[in-house]
Amino acid sequence: SGQKVCYGDLKRSCYKLAYFQDLSRRVGFQEARQACEIDGGALLSLESEAEQQLIENMLQNLTKSGSGISDGDFWIGLWRSGDGLATSSACPDLYQWADGSISPFRNWYTDEPSCGSEACVVMYHQPTANPGLGGPYLYQWNDDRCNMKHNFICKYGPGIFPTVPAGNPYDTSKPEDQYHVIATETGIIPNLIYVVIPTIPLLLLILVAFGTCCFQMLHKSKGRTKTSPNQSTLWISKTPRKDSSMEV
Repeated sequence: SGQKVCYGDLKRSCYKLAYFQDLSRRVGFQEARQACEIDGGALLSLESEAEQQLIENMLQNLTKSGSGISDGDFWIGLWRSGDGLATSSACPDLYQWADGSISPFRNWYTDEPSCGSEACVVMYHQPTANPGLGGPYLYQWNDDRCNMKHNFICKYGPGIFPTVPAGNPYDTSKPEDQYHVIATETGIIPNLIYVVIPTIPLLLLILVAFGTCCFQMLHKSKGRTKTSPNQSTLWISKTPRKDSSMEV
């Protein structure tokens, strides 16, 4: 999915689901982190239960889109660097947000994080999996090995991307959905816009020059068609000579 979705006005964050139906295109944690940063954002940080619910709504709409969306977890920006106290009870406190957020919000699945060699965090997205001890494998968090291949979710600061109004795809009866939704598509059409807009002044200049040339040519053409009385009678002699053969 190449769609950025913004909630509310430009003071609110925007999000992008990077879902790859082709399993070979899914990426590791550091690759996902780099991709978001190159795109002007960061791997998703979550600050509250309300924001978690917004992301769940986006994933639910992705699943319902009818485009053959299958199971596939999503990297979020929570991780721990180094082994440290990975096997101790302090392990959960070692996780930090890649974008520098200090949000204490967590949504771990039962018995997670398991720590050890698993230092990067995904949001479960396994719609077809049978429920485990902690319930369905949907939207809760699990630590995983950082080199595993997953989808990912980017988050963008307020006002970074130009946006265009779009219809609200969510249920506005829910408190978390009572925001105006703005979306932009990344792809061929926006790229064409960025190419065409800078050329407009040049096109206008060409049109003005062309119009000026046409006007001058038309003016000269009209001038040539007007002939003076002298020019129009040059073939007639002013003093006709007498033809001797016509004398009587």
